[in-house]
Amino acid sequence: MNFPISGVDTPLWLPPLVGFCFSFFASMGGLSGAFVLLPFQVSVLGYTSPSVSATNHVFNVVAIPSGVYRFVREQRMVWPLTWAVVIGTLPGVFIGAWIRVSYLPDPTHFKVFVGCVLLYIGFRLLMDTIRGGTQKAKGPAGGFTVTEPHFSLRRVGFTFEGQRYDFATPGIMVLCFVVGIIGGIYGIGGGAIIVPFFVAFYRMPVYTVSGAALMGTFVTSLAGVVFYQILGGLNPDMEARPDWLLGGLFGAGGLCGMYLGARSQRFVPARVIKAGLSAALLFVAVRYISGLFF
Repeated sequence: MNFPISGVDTPLWLPPLVGFCFSFFASMGGLSGAFVLLPFQVSVLGYTSPSVSATNHVFNVVAIPSGVYRFVREQRMVWPLTWAVVIGTLPGVFIGAWIRVSYLPDPTHFKVFVGCVLLYIGFRLLMDTIRGGTQKAKGPAGGFTVTEPHFSLRRVGFTFEGQRYDFATPGIMVLCFVVGIIGGIYGIGGGAIIVPFFVAFYRMPVYTVSGAALMGTFVTSLAGVVFYQILGGLNPDMEARPDWLLGGLFGAGGLCGMYLGARSQRFVPARVIKAGLSAALLFVAVRYISGLFF
C-alpha cells in the first residue's frame, strides 16, 4: 500500500504489527515506543522528511490512552508529577517543532541528532541497570498504589509502598522544558527522555514514573501534531504535515501493545525492562552517529 504524504510503500499489516511490538515492551518502562518507531520509519521505510516527526506524534496520540487508562485503573498515576511534566514540556515542544522544520530538514543531520538523543537515553538506562538502581516487580499484592500525592509551585511529591518522595517543582519544570524541546524535534513528546532522568537522578520508582511520563507524552504529542500541521500549511515547499493514515495504523497496533505492556509491567523486574531497552537504543544510536563518518 502506498501512503501519499510520506511516500512510504509498505504492506498494510506491517505498521500495526510494528506499533504493537514496540509499544508492548517500551510501555513497561514508561515509554510509548515512538523513540524506536522513528528510526524504523527513517531506516526501514525510507521516511526522512520533517513530517516523520509529526507522524510519530500521531502514533503517540492514538496509542498512549490505553496505557494511561491502565495506570489510572491500577492507581499508579502520579497526577502531581503529571501536571509538572505537562506544564514544563508543552512550551518546549513548540520550540522543538520549529527547530526541526527550520534547521534540521536534512536527513543526515537529523539522523545524527536522533543518534545523540538515543545514545544518551540508552547510556542512562544502562548505567542505572548496572548500578541496580531499579526496583523488582512485586506482583499485585501489597500496596502497589500511589498515595498522598501533592502539587504546589514549590514542591511535588507522593508516597509509594510506604516511602515518601518529594521534589522541588521548579527544578522538575525546567528539566521538562529542555526535554520538551528535544522531544519536539524528535517527535517523541519527551517521555523517553524524562524517564531516565526521573529514575536515575531523582530516584523515583519506575512503576510510578511510567504513567506520568506517558500522560505527559500524550498531551505534548497532541500539541505537536497540531503545530506541525500549522507549520506545514505555512511552509508548503517543505512537507511538515503528518501522514495521518500511516501514523494511525502504527497507533492502532500501539494501542493494544501499550495496554498489555502497562498491565504486564508489575510482573516484570524493572532491571530486565531497562536492559533490553538500553541495548536496542545503543545499537541504533551507534549506527546513526557512525553514518556521519563512514
